Amino acid sequence: MAREVELVIDDIAFGGKGVGRAEGKAVFVPFTIDGERVAARIVREKKSFAEAELVRLEKSSPERVAPPCPYFGRCGGCSYQHMGYEHQLHWKSRQVAQALQRIGKFREPPLQPIVPSPLEYGYRNRITVHVEDGVVGFFRRDLHRLIDIEQCPISAPEVNAELTSLRARRPRDGHYTLRARSGPRVFSQNNDAVAEKLAEAIAGLVPAGQTLLMDAYCGAGFFAKRLLGKFARTVGLDWDIHAIAAAEAGAGPNEKYFAGDLAGRLAAELSQADPALTTVIVDPPATGLQEEVREVLRAYPVGTLLYVSCNPPTLARDLAELGARWTLRSVQPFDMFPQTAEIEALAHLTSAASS
Repeated sequence: MAREVELVIDDIAFGGKGVGRAEGKAVFVPFTIDGERVAARIVREKKSFAEAELVRLEKSSPERVAPPCPYFGRCGGCSYQHMGYEHQLHWKSRQVAQALQRIGKFREPPLQPIVPSPLEYGYRNRITVHVEDGVVGFFRRDLHRLIDIEQCPISAPEVNAELTSLRARRPRDGHYTLRARSGPRVFSQNNDAVAEKLAEAIAGLVPAGQTLLMDAYCGAGFFAKRLLGKFARTVGLDWDIHAIAAAEAGAGPNEKYFAGDLAGRLAAELSQADPALTTVIVDPPATGLQEEVREVLRAYPVGTLLYVSCNPPTLARDLAELGARWTLRSVQPFDMFPQTAEIEALAHLTSAASS
């Protein structure tokens, strides 16, 4: 029989679960807030930690708010609707700092203030819903079982209109990506307003007089095309042939995009470039940089490296593994996904030789 424990929540882990301690062991409890005293039921127990479900609040935090979504707590998408937005920002920023300290071994990481989202709800420009046996929606938290979803409060009105239309058509089983607007079916940022703030921050970190931009994991060229005026030549790299085709559409004579071997092409270009006049942008998936890409960056430490990350732990790992040939100048979190546990961050590095 699952046992019940009383806890005081004193931390919020990356992923959104509150952390308390019982019998010297960390206990992770979703939908709790620091400072709360709770009763929780242990559902999984390991040697050094346990996972629990909230049974009741004994003492509630003043940061606790009523979630506007009727599916919150069951749907696996959102982790923080029970928490005021400013407090979400506080913890996301702190989680980035903790990852840099614990994983990256940066004693005092140069963390900048987190950039909030102008919209706390209604910001997502696309969602993917699943259909199975007439149920249209998202998977439950911790279970591969669908919840029927009529509307998603973090999605843009146009996306929810698409969801209403899809439900009315009684679609076949499968996966359906619903978008606020038409365009190439390639990766793009989900939050338009914060994506623009991120692009502006990158532009502000590019030195004057640069000759070459290498944009790795470039997608359809979201960053590269906004920076064309700052470089004599731009080279974009990605594994996705469809994204590269979208980037090439309308490309000027000083833009080149290549699909395939990122590390090989990056090494070939950087080995011929003037490092002081070269900027590299990397925007990898959540798994972080491939080892081969890290090796190239260690071998050719150019003047400016801008690392866009959607996963603070792999960002911290990669920054540590880039080694002594790079100097970490700043890390700025961006709240691309309010109400969720996701965190975007921009790291700015320069060649140690130029420090």
